[in-house]
Amino acid sequence: MAKRDIPEINAGSMADISFLLLIFFLVATTMDVDTGLQRRLPQMQDEPQQEEQKLYKRNIFQIVINGYDQLLIDDDIAEVEQIRAKVLDFIDNNGDGSCAHCRGMKNPASSDNPNKAVVSISNDRSTSYGLYVAVQNEVVGAYNELRDRYAKERFGKSYADLQRVGVESPEDEETAARLKEIKDAYPLNISEAEPVDYNK
Repeated sequence: MAKRDIPEINAGSMADISFLLLIFFLVATTMDVDTGLQRRLPQMQDEPQQEEQKLYKRNIFQIVINGYDQLLIDDDIAEVEQIRAKVLDFIDNNGDGSCAHCRGMKNPASSDNPNKAVVSISNDRSTSYGLYVAVQNEVVGAYNELRDRYAKERFGKSYADLQRVGVESPEDEETAARLKEIKDAYPLNISEAEPVDYNK
């Protein structure tokens, strides 16, 4: 009885098939992208500007995070959950009475108006990233709440809806003008100091 030869499998096209499958999955797969914190840095100036602006202590809302993840808000110990309400009250205070859309208490010891109100955040080099992001989230959330209220009162639409329309239809001049008006009413004035070592 003669031994039969087993035919070899032609594997020459396997590399081509693998390559095609790889390309298919790369094209067809969506990947989550971490967007991070949205901040627009100022453009670099050739010469220092001579413009001087007086910034009074009452117009600065100071948040300090130490290396042990403890919060100080205007020198008082606080929790993350308290930040949003305190920032809302500070920005919307209307101390000088110049803001027609503000609903604040008009406390003379707090901010004059949303254009002058600055939220200052400083943290330690040892501050955990989670707490840093949580603080940022609460501060930006306070601004978004105020912008949302203004948008609903002025235009009958939420701020998020107007932003969505602005992204989907960038050529829509009316929506762009509305978004600009909302941002001018409540400008995002956040100052972030370079991290320091408070534990030394």
